[in-house]
Amino acid sequence: MSARVGVVTFPGSLDDGDAARAVRLAGAEAVRLWHADADLHGVDAVVLPGGFSYGDYLRCGAIARFAPVMQTLADAARGGLPVLGICNGFQILCEAHLLPGALTRNQHLHFRNRDQMLRIESTATAFTNGFEPGQEILIPVKNGEGCYVADERTLDELEATGRVVARYLQGNPNGSQRDIAAIANEAGNVVGIMPHPEHAVEALTGPSLDGLGFFTSVLTHLAGTAALPAGANASGVSA
Repeated sequence: MSARVGVVTFPGSLDDGDAARAVRLAGAEAVRLWHADADLHGVDAVVLPGGFSYGDYLRCGAIARFAPVMQTLADAARGGLPVLGICNGFQILCEAHLLPGALTRNQHLHFRNRDQMLRIESTATAFTNGFEPGQEILIPVKNGEGCYVADERTLDELEATGRVVARYLQGNPNGSQRDIAAIANEAGNVVGIMPHPEHAVEALTGPSLDGLGFFTSVLTHLAGTAALPAGANASGVSA
């Protein structure tokens, strides 16, 4: 029986269909979850997709953080449920305090839509165990509020505990501090990434197949062949 990966749709979600397709291409069953439904329907993992949830009023992700589905999801994530937040989903995870820091307006004040090189910094997460440490990948980035910021103490902690999951290469598209493109929580089951791996899963649409690894990695994690040690942080070091 294949794993069931939920994909949440908020009002204003744009990439939920793409995320569901990526889940299916990875070999799992995509389960569509509605923002107003607190029931996760027994899924094994969840993807929070990109878009403009609730029109991005107030702050990006600030309203979605209070959606009924997020109340249930937050508890499940703290209990170990794998959760991947992509772009707006990353913003929602920060607003929900499942990840530290915040995503703010791009430093240059322009929307950026381009293919972006990344370096995988940590493979000890539920969504990156299929990569090699230091592996360079190419996936699209498209955001206007993708600048990751946090205080220096938080940034130092992320670095020291191996929770910086990916960094921008060949140019920082939004001014994110320390070129951070993706981070994880202490347990490594929650990952937020600003670029869009779901748009790099097929040769037809390109620009590569590199994004598929995020979705196959979670299936490996769920199968138990890359289970994170109990009490370990994203660097694999016991807390």
